[in-house]
Amino acid sequence: MNAAVPRPVSPPSGSTFDSIRDYVRELDARGRVLHVDAMDQDQYEVTAFAYRLIDKFGIEQAPAFMVDRIRINGQWMEGPLLANPYGRWPDEAVLFGVPDITSDYQQMYRAVMQEMEKRLDPSGGWRRIPPVELSDPRAAPCKQVILKGDAVDIEKFAWLKNNPADAGRYVNITSVIMDDPEFGKNTGTYRCQVRDGRRISINPEPSQHGWRILTAMRKRGDKVAKVAIAVGADPFTFCASSTKMAGFREDELEFAGGLRGRPLEVVKCETSHIRVPAHAEMIIEGEVPLDEGLDEGPYGEMYGYLGPMKPNNFFMNIQCITHRQQPWIVNSFTGLTCDMPRSPQIAANFFMYRKLIPNLTGLYSPRGANGVIVISIDKKLPGEGMAAGQYLAANVGLNKVVIVVDKDINILEPSQILHALGARWQPSASLMIPRTQMMMPDPSRTHWALSSKMIIDATRQLEAEGGPKSWAPLNRDLLVKGAPGCFPLVDGKWDEYLKDWK
Repeated sequence: MNAAVPRPVSPPSGSTFDSIRDYVRELDARGRVLHVDAMDQDQYEVTAFAYRLIDKFGIEQAPAFMVDRIRINGQWMEGPLLANPYGRWPDEAVLFGVPDITSDYQQMYRAVMQEMEKRLDPSGGWRRIPPVELSDPRAAPCKQVILKGDAVDIEKFAWLKNNPADAGRYVNITSVIMDDPEFGKNTGTYRCQVRDGRRISINPEPSQHGWRILTAMRKRGDKVAKVAIAVGADPFTFCASSTKMAGFREDELEFAGGLRGRPLEVVKCETSHIRVPAHAEMIIEGEVPLDEGLDEGPYGEMYGYLGPMKPNNFFMNIQCITHRQQPWIVNSFTGLTCDMPRSPQIAANFFMYRKLIPNLTGLYSPRGANGVIVISIDKKLPGEGMAAGQYLAANVGLNKVVIVVDKDINILEPSQILHALGARWQPSASLMIPRTQMMMPDPSRTHWALSSKMIIDATRQLEAEGGPKSWAPLNRDLLVKGAPGCFPLVDGKWDEYLKDWK
């Protein structure tokens, strides 16, 4: 599959989704949301349901689901709780305004990538639109209910303990917002463990922007940091929060506006100068002590394994909670469900590496294979496959195994990637890097920040690379050449073939 897309001639139109409710309402209209009346999380029913949903439907087809009431610690709590709302290509197409939505994942992938390219500025960076503050804070949905003083109790909301081995209940779909005159703004997605009614832990990993800001404030001599946490923010704020779109000291809320095609509406916090998304489900305001910490975790990490306890981690003393009437609780079953829009991160990587690899035609990280990335190239010369793979292996993030294939391979289809490995790759066409940086929580690492890496060049090896003098033609190519009308014939009769299929 060739994912290269032309430069756009016009910017995207503004999105109609001001809130996660708007987006889920559209998914619901398309039959993509499963509703459940009640579940007992004291028996981990919601977690087991999430696993079974993926088992039965597969990760690319499983719908989002909402649970109206959840039993937690012996009490029935009101939701609704939302999970698995993002990440499938037809759903991403809905989010980013693709006009004709189909169930064809390849088609929707290409269409979404075209929409993402429209969100680039003339220099090739992400378009940025500054947020606009509501003139009347009372009009902000996130301020329909304001809780201060003795009314503050974060435990009364339906946060889940996902797994018996987790340290506790977690607020784990967040946009944690910081704003410092010297160190800039940051909106990042960091998990938060519920400690008691008025305290939650905050876990920015070392080197993440939030960690850098809090650490720099501590070194400056500050005793506390004002922080706000948006829960259930609109999808575009969450896109900017959960990916690396913004650099250090850049404002993710401006990038959210660029993704929307119009400014994000924000409102000032009740207890600080921080501006927060006005259409979020909930805002948690408070202070992070910089001269003390709390042990946090363990917690089930993104690779699907239990992560370690984090000693002396940051935490927040909650001063105020504002929220919508009957706020939605959005939960991540980390390492299992689809919890964030994928296209901004995939597109960001594709656009970045395309500058370094001019013949790059596609880039994709297979679902459920954290640490593995597949790229396709239009190979012309010896050595191009390995050279392309080395650019990606240099990334200190997720790229532990880099697989390079030819442009005719559909990189969204695992069977075609395996075909390339089985039919085009010789194990000698690989490079092992014994020790280099790796910052993600890969449970196979023996050292926190180091990992070995591998580049697999599964392109057709040219003769100069040790490949055969000539490659046998593909059966499918021979079919198209010898019977050019066969696929149009079948495509034209497809509905007729399936009219009695259930």
